[in-house]
This record gives sequence, C-alpha cells and structure tokens, in this order.
Amino acid sequence: MQTAELVALSVFAGVYAFIISEKLHRTVAAMVGASVILLLNIVPWEKVSEYLDLDTILLLAGMMVVVNIARESGLFEYIAIKTAKFSKGNPMKVLLLFSVVTAVVSAFLDNVTTVLLLTPMLIYITRQMDVSPVPFLLSEVFASNIGGTATLIGDPPNIMIGSAADLSFNDFIINMTPIAFLDLFITVGIIYLAFRNVISTHRERSEAIKMSIMSLNEEDAIKDRALFRKSVIVILSVVVGFFLHDSLGIKPAVIALTGASVLLLWSGASPEYALEKVEWATLFFFGGLFIIVGALVETGFIDQVSAWMMNYIHSETQAILMISWFSAFASAIIDNIPFTATMIPLIKAMGSSINTYPLWWALSLGACLGGNGTAIGASANVVVIGMAYREGVKITFVDFLKVGFVIMLVTVGVGSGIIWLRYVGL
Repeated sequence: MQTAELVALSVFAGVYAFIISEKLHRTVAAMVGASVILLLNIVPWEKVSEYLDLDTILLLAGMMVVVNIARESGLFEYIAIKTAKFSKGNPMKVLLLFSVVTAVVSAFLDNVTTVLLLTPMLIYITRQMDVSPVPFLLSEVFASNIGGTATLIGDPPNIMIGSAADLSFNDFIINMTPIAFLDLFITVGIIYLAFRNVISTHRERSEAIKMSIMSLNEEDAIKDRALFRKSVIVILSVVVGFFLHDSLGIKPAVIALTGASVLLLWSGASPEYALEKVEWATLFFFGGLFIIVGALVETGFIDQVSAWMMNYIHSETQAILMISWFSAFASAIIDNIPFTATMIPLIKAMGSSINTYPLWWALSLGACLGGNGTAIGASANVVVIGMAYREGVKITFVDFLKVGFVIMLVTVGVGSGIIWLRYVGL
C-alpha cells in the first residue's frame, strides 16, 4: 500500500471513528479530514471539482431555502394537520401513512428533496400527538432510501446503472419495484417492533390525542395566505421540473436554485433570514465527506478492493450474493455514487464469462439499500438527522445504527433472495 493510499485510508477511518464516537461534531471531523487530504495534495486542488458533488450540495441548498420560506406561510403545518386528521391521531397509522407517502414520492423525486419537504410536517404531527418523533423520522429515512430503489430515476446509482447497462424505466419497475414494496412493509414492521412502547399509547391517552387532533383546524395554521399560495405554486413547479429535468436538459440543482430565487423574489422574504435557516453544517459535512471519499478513489483503494472481490466470483449465485452484500456494506460507509461508478466497469468485464443481467439488479439493491445501514450511509439520513437536531430531537450515530443496520440486513437479504430465485434458483 502506497503512502498516499495509507494516509487516505487513515484519514477516512479517523473521521469515521470520530463520527461514531461523537467526540467531535461530524461536520468538524469531515472538514478537518478534508483539510488534511487537501494539504497533503492527496486530492489535487484541480481535481476537487470531480469529487465535490456540487449537484447534491446546490440541490440541497436550493431546496432548503424554498422550504424555509414556505414554512413561514404555515404550509407544512396545514398539510400536517390534514394528514394527522386523516389518521385520526393514531400513531401507527401516521407511521404507515408517512412511510408509504415518502417511499412513493422518493421513487420519482430525489430522496433529499422528499425528506426536506416531509420532515417539518412529521415533527409537527408527532408533537401534536405528544409522542417521540424518533421512530417516525427513522421510518421516513428508511422509506426514502427504499423508495429510491424502485425506479430508474429514484436514486443516482440507478440512473448510472440504467445508462451503463441500457436498462429502461420499465425494467426497473419489473425488477426493483416489487422488492422495494415488500421491503417497505417489512421495514415498517421492524420499526414498530423496535419502538412499540413509544408508538403504542394507552387507550385513555389515545382517545385524548384523537380528540385533540380532530379539534385542530388546518385553516388556522395558515399564517400568510399570499405566501401560502406562492409557496404551493413554486414547490409544485419545482417538482414538475424535477420530473422533466432530463428531457429539458437541466440539472435538478439548477431547478432547485431557480425555485429558491423565484420564491425569494416573489415573496419578498428576507434573504438573510432564509439563508440563516439553511443547514450549513450539513452542507459542509457533505463537502468534506466527498473530498475524503474522493481520496480513496484517487489513490485507487476502492478499485483494488472491488477487483479483489471479483477474483472470488465463479458463478451467478456467488456474483449476485457478493455484489449485493458488498455493495450494501460499502454504501453504508462511503458515498454510493463513486462506488457505483467503480463497480460498473467491473461488472461489464464479467460479461464474457457470466450473465451480468441479474448483477445490475444486485448492484442497484446493495448501493441503494446499503444507505440505511448507518447515519451517514445516504444523503437523506444526514439531512433528516440535521433537521431533527435543530428542532431539539437528537438521533445519535449509535441510535441509528441499532435499527438501520438490522433493516439493511433484512431488506438486502430479502431483495438478493428474490433476485437469486428469479434468475438462478427457478
């Protein structure tokens, strides 16, 4: 192992250790690690743009501004009250309803955009029901990653895989949507079992909560009707833009920033206030992490690990299981985009000796669902935890790991089993 590779791996391991132990704030740890990488020129400055995923960072920034302005109109409280009344204040119904909505929306929109829109509502509802928001927020995170697995446009790795393997939108619907659907309800079941004492309430208390929820008037939540209408129009326009961005040839980040600019201009909102509420700590965490992971790619460490893994594959069964599980564990630790980019040419190279068609689904499964394994395994995880923290709700790395790692094991196990049965076992 060369010196640069050893340093990159040491920095990555050190930053990860600080994040797990929470001895240092994750943003500080990531920024210090990135600084070491740049100071030692392990990632040359001219290559920073290759690893610093500005599409993700600017998409986040734009949507955070939109959400912060729209929040002042009472929009999210309005939707939250409507949803809570539909569930009649039943915590389990709220858990299931939000999980399904999150998964469906995440199948067609960016996961981060989805959780940015839904998290404020979920925190509001749980406070009205007087229950801990933690299981509901965790379920939202897991559902967003599972929903992203279901379609070609649900998660960046799927877009990359579809392009490389010439797979259509319908191919993903046929192969991945049934797996995502089953995994979603398994996940909700695991969340309920893990937090049943929090979710369940005594009958007397349940009735009191129901009466309290049903007595709410969603119209009273609207603080500024003009801003409410403008927020709805801009958010719907942004969502439509996300659907059409590929045919329009416009990056999602550009659409998000345009939406933020239009709402700032149209609403007359204070830019200082809107920008003050942006999760800057989250954005800098992503920036630092992208550079640290980029060092592993730059030094060839990820290539070596992936190539080593391929030496042990001699059959379709081995390939499906190894790729799905290796992808899951890797994506729980490092960003799944550079990992997927590394795996694609390796799977293509196997085409002369093995049927690679099921391997693409194994890669999609592991790369997308592996994000549920740890608090930093997916962008949506980091965003929700950051938003929750600002609202006084603390979800530690270990808290997330206790549930997320189990869910990752179960959902990837179910998914890889279905892929194996479909293409090898039957």
